Amino acid sequence: MFYTSALISVRYSSESRIFYDRKRAEGKVHTQAVLALARRRVNALWALIRDRRCYEHTPPCARAA
Repeated sequence: MFYTSALISVRYSSESRIFYDRKRAEGKVHTQAVLALARRRVNALWALIRDRRCYEHTPPCARAA
């Protein structure tokens, strides 16, 4: 379930795509990069459960010119 979630997020989430591309640049094959992303998502979910918080998506701030 988490692998599939990570695989789909690479297509639709720019943050996930950046993480995936960074892992590929480190020399990981596709499957390893997706598993790393899935693990990262599990860690974030666990932190939300542990801290009893709700997920809040904050879009990246525009960089000052």
